[in-house]
Amino acid sequence: MTALSIRREQFLINGRPVYADLPGCPEKYHGLLMNARFIQGIFDDAEAPERFARFGHETWDPEAQTDRLIAALPEWYAYGLRAFTVGLQGGGPCFTTDNNTITNNPFGTRGTTLDPAYAARLDRLIRAADALGMVVIVSFFYCAQVRQLKDGRAIRNAVITASSFLHERGYTNVMIEVANEMDVGPFKAHPLIFHPEGMASLVDLAREASGGLPVGCSGTGGYLSREVAEASDFILVHGNGLTRQQYYNMIQTVRSWNLSKPILCNEDSQAIGNMLVSMELGVSWGYYNNLTKQEPPADWSVTRGEDRFFAQRMAEQLGLAVPALPGDEHFYLQGLEPHMTDAGKRWLRAAALYPEQVNYVDFYCDGKHAYRSHDEPFTVNFKCSWLQGPVENGGVWTAEVVLADGRTVHLGQ
Repeated sequence: MTALSIRREQFLINGRPVYADLPGCPEKYHGLLMNARFIQGIFDDAEAPERFARFGHETWDPEAQTDRLIAALPEWYAYGLRAFTVGLQGGGPCFTTDNNTITNNPFGTRGTTLDPAYAARLDRLIRAADALGMVVIVSFFYCAQVRQLKDGRAIRNAVITASSFLHERGYTNVMIEVANEMDVGPFKAHPLIFHPEGMASLVDLAREASGGLPVGCSGTGGYLSREVAEASDFILVHGNGLTRQQYYNMIQTVRSWNLSKPILCNEDSQAIGNMLVSMELGVSWGYYNNLTKQEPPADWSVTRGEDRFFAQRMAEQLGLAVPALPGDEHFYLQGLEPHMTDAGKRWLRAAALYPEQVNYVDFYCDGKHAYRSHDEPFTVNFKCSWLQGPVENGGVWTAEVVLADGRTVHLGQ
C-alpha cells in the first residue's frame, strides 16, 4: 500500500512527494517526512518485566503495548505524522529505570537469530503503518543494549539478520537506522558502530541484505560524520540538546556538503521552536517525548499537553484542517496526571501551544516559588531540551506562565 522512495532531497510515497496530496500544504513542505520517536513500540524486558506494570496498567503486556500503538496511529496520521521510529533494542527509559538493568535484545549474543515474538510485533506494526500510508524507521542498535552482543562478528550478524528479515517480508514502507546515536560511549566497545568507517561499512551491509531499503545512522544532537552521510541514502541527524541556532547551524553544515540527499531528524525533543526551524529549512523533524512516549508502558495516543500541541502545530504548518484549540487550552501543566508517577517522583513541565509567546515560567510548590524555566520545553529542574530532574509527589504544584506581552497565565491543580 505504501511505497517509499527518495528523489534528491525529497521523500516520496507511491511516487509523489509526501504532503503533495494535501491541498493546503505549502509547496516548500512537499517531500518532508514528519515523524516521531515511538522507539518502545515492540519493547519487552527479559529481566524484570513486572516493574513495567505501572502508569495505570495492572500488568505488563508487550503485545498489548504494540497493539495500543497500532490503535493510535490513525490519530497521528490525521495530524500529518507520516513516519515513526521503532527500535529492535528500544531506547531509554530516561527517568525511571537504568537501561543497563533491562534485557531488551531480540538478537541473542551472536546476532544470528531474531526473537519470534519481537519479529511478530514488528511485522504487525509495519503492516498497520503500511495500510495507513505511514513509514517505519526501524532502528537496530541501542547503546545500553548492544552489550548483549559479544563481538564485531555478532554486530555484523545482527545487521544481516534484521535486514534480511525486512527484505524477506517484502516491506516497501521501511527505512533503516543502523544505530541510535552511534557516537555515545557504550558503543566504544563495538568499533564497527562507534567509528565512522565501521558504520559506513554497516550501512552498506544493511542496504545489501535488505534488498536496497534506504539506510542511515544517527549521532547525538549536533554530531555529524560526512563519511557516514556519504554512505547513507538519507542523512540522519538528532537535534536533542540543541538550541534553535545550533540546530540551524548543524543543518547548514550538512547542506554545505552538497550531497543532494534528504536530511531527516528522527529525535529532538518537545521543543516546537526546533520543529519550526527544521521545517523552514526543508528538513524532516522528529518529535521526541521521553515522558509520554519512552517510559514503558508508553501512552501512544495524542495526549493532552505536549503531544497535542506538537500535533496541532504540525497540522497548522502543513495546512491541515484540524479543529482549533480554544484559548483556555493553549497551556497545560504536564506531569500532574494521577498515573504519571514512579517511586514517588513526577516530572513537571508547562506546555504551550505557542511557546514562542512565552517569556518564562515560574513554578510553585505549596505557594512557594520553586523554580524558574526560561527555555523550551519549560520544565522543572531543566537539564537540556530532552532531560529534566524529578520532583517529589508531595505538595500542591502550580505554575505562572509569563508571556512576552506581559500577560500571565496561571496553571495548577
